Amino acid sequence: MSDNRLGLVEAHFAELIWSHEPISSGDLVKLSRAELGWQKSTTYTVLKKLCEKGYFRNEGGIVSSRISREQAQAAESRGYVADRFGGSLPAFLTAFTAGRRLTQEEADGLRRMIEEYEEGGES
Repeated sequence: MSDNRLGLVEAHFAELIWSHEPISSGDLVKLSRAELGWQKSTTYTVLKKLCEKGYFRNEGGIVSSRISREQAQAAESRGYVADRFGGSLPAFLTAFTAGRRLTQEEADGLRRMIEEYEEGGES
């Protein structure tokens, strides 16, 4: 998975695509110039990389996603927890919440997620 993770610049570019898809490659070039200050060649280079990583497709000059923003975020998160915390979600949550209190809403949400998981559901 680590070979397929998005860098910060790639993630920002991916957000542009997800927010405007389907989008013509020409319009994506214009959008990238306006939002990122990129030249046409930079846009196509990064787009090609993201297509090779399996995030997007560019067919007939139309760019669209192969995976949703949410699927990408989930995969990135799982990879981060695996790499940094040995795959331990409790260790990640302990580090993430260190020095701060959860709101009641956050705590309730976590309880619901755990209950759904224990019941065999997916969140």
